[in-house]
Amino acid sequence: MNNIASKTIDPSAPRKAYRKIIMLTFPSEVSGSPMVCNLTRLFDLSVNILRAQITPRRDGFMTVELFGEEEMFHEAISYLKGLGIKISTPEQTIFRDEDSCMQCGVCVAICHTEALSLDKNTRRVVFDMERCATCGQCTRVCPVKAMRIEVDQ
Repeated sequence: MNNIASKTIDPSAPRKAYRKIIMLTFPSEVSGSPMVCNLTRLFDLSVNILRAQITPRRDGFMTVELFGEEEMFHEAISYLKGLGIKISTPEQTIFRDEDSCMQCGVCVAICHTEALSLDKNTRRVVFDMERCATCGQCTRVCPVKAMRIEVDQ
């Protein structure tokens, strides 16, 4: 187990918001540890679990969205790597063909990260790629295939 010095956070210091989606692959000996709790407690990060497959005594996989200060994010990544956790970014990217989209909103209903939303003024579907967890659900439900996946090589 790593020894982590307690962090003192100055509430009056300016805070730069940072947000990143990462994928974690961890060995069986780590699957029962409170790593998500430690990300919050030790590094003052907010954690949104987007996808997880965790079984005690087996390897685990988790896609998480982390929010907080960029410096603390990088310290948290070092902490996770020290536990033997492999860190990667999503291997695929979702793209939207604006010309093909018929604005039906089916993708909006299925998007759990709210990367796809409906603009209340224009009643058009808006895609915020920064919020996308690349789960691919939108590509499966789009009736005109305006959403597509591209795998990074």
